Amino acid sequence: MARSFEALLFHKEEGVAHITLDRPHVLNAYNTQMRDDLWQALEAVRDDPEVAAVVLAGAGERAFCAGADLTEFGAAASQANARQVRFERDVWGLLLSLRVPVVAALHGYVLGAGLEMALLCDLRIASDDAEFGLPETALGMAPAAGGSQTLPRIVGVPAALDLLLSARRIGAAEALRLGVVHRVVPRERLRSEATALAARLAATPRHVMAALKEAVHRGADLPVDQALALEERLAHLTLAGVGR
Repeated sequence: MARSFEALLFHKEEGVAHITLDRPHVLNAYNTQMRDDLWQALEAVRDDPEVAAVVLAGAGERAFCAGADLTEFGAAASQANARQVRFERDVWGLLLSLRVPVVAALHGYVLGAGLEMALLCDLRIASDDAEFGLPETALGMAPAAGGSQTLPRIVGVPAALDLLLSARRIGAAEALRLGVVHRVVPRERLRSEATALAARLAATPRHVMAALKEAVHRGADLPVDQALALEERLAHLTLAGVGR
């Protein structure tokens, strides 16, 4: 099944939804059209019982996503207004709320909103040419798409502060060492590796994957005794087949 969008490509194959950011002429920069298209695509994933995993990737040779579209951003009356327009739909919240696993396939530039989007995915595979960074500080801004919250949860506070305050860029090897990504593969194998991983995840019942995601995300904010109780409840529900 394929759906038509202006700023991304979408198709479903064997239980895996493939969402590809499709503005390669501007390094897949995130604009309001991409926001609206991504919102619809993620809603389709959420509402489709046949989708059991997602691969999120970027079109073209140069970037997964190089951040916000500065031509659109700069045309607004103010930076605050531009950000408000971009975030009128909580795409990031919708991505984070998906009950199926999301695999990000990252290549080339993974910057700003592109990195923040990737950090909301469950697993991240990078090509060996990937370059990561949050350049907002150098532009006189603070990240506003979750980077200051997701990054320290993933890499720890010291490493997150280093990347956030310095706005420096890192390569795939350092991203792997820090835990920004889970695996680095040669560029030519990126999409096949991401698809193969998503297919393996899709083979596990959806309700089990949903329970695992809930246990990890909710449990991380609970005291250990409450988190263990949550795990026990979810384990019983999965054994009973609840949520199939």
